[in-house]
Amino acid sequence: MKVAVTGASGFVGRHVLPALLERGVEIVAVTRDVKRLAGLNESICVVEMNIADSSHDCFDRLGKPDILIHLAWAGLPNYASLHHFETELPLQFKFLKTMVEAGLPSLFVTGTCFEYGMQSGSLSEDLMTLPANPYGYAKDALRQQLEFLRTIKPFDLTWARLFYIYGEGQQRNSLYTQLGDAVSRKEPEFKMSGGNQVRDYLPVSEAAQLIVALALKEENDCGTVNICSGKPIIIRKLVEGWLEQSGWDIKLGLGQFPYPDYEPMAFWGDRRRLDKLLNDLSESER
Repeated sequence: MKVAVTGASGFVGRHVLPALLERGVEIVAVTRDVKRLAGLNESICVVEMNIADSSHDCFDRLGKPDILIHLAWAGLPNYASLHHFETELPLQFKFLKTMVEAGLPSLFVTGTCFEYGMQSGSLSEDLMTLPANPYGYAKDALRQQLEFLRTIKPFDLTWARLFYIYGEGQQRNSLYTQLGDAVSRKEPEFKMSGGNQVRDYLPVSEAAQLIVALALKEENDCGTVNICSGKPIIIRKLVEGWLEQSGWDIKLGLGQFPYPDYEPMAFWGDRRRLDKLLNDLSESER
């Protein structure tokens, strides 16, 4: 089995590649800059390609993969930028449509919990999507475009809505990375919001394992599924847990930043569909 991964040099992609290696599949890592993937396992084929400039032969250039795990998306972490639907959405659909029409049988795409918009509480895949920022809107629109494409050219589709993930290699402005940087600089306190938000966080290594398990599922037409912990946690408690786990010593400067206005105070993922898919997978492997 051959699996291509776009966004292979990104935060999630760098964790998906070793998870795929554990499965013994043939891997094609797609990146805009091969230097960013220097030192990879020699068994991984690296292809330098910008999907924004991809041509009609991109399926052939990627070795005609059986599965595409599509992680690439430019313009983050500015969720409010119009770039997401003005520029990114059309080029993303063009690339994926070209791949499908050339013969790609199975597609796994990462979406976002922002597709749910300002809805609070436990968020299940059956809820109506109500995106409240350009990034969430563009992701949800891409999902719908792919569903329409399936009516014309059938292919397997799994749309994985990522909730919050953290870990090594995350962007500099993420909560986890900012905390580590403050500790490294030996700052007396870590300035943050009041910390009363309720969120759903998952280590990136665990998220990568879930992505690979679903993408390689024998019947991998999974539809929409949340990639989440399913366990709501107060941000302040989350940060305190990181401090304890890492042995970091820094005071929390609570209430020094306002709460984000693009997300509700309390929301987390409903994990029942994910757990059912994983349970079905376990049973099929027995």
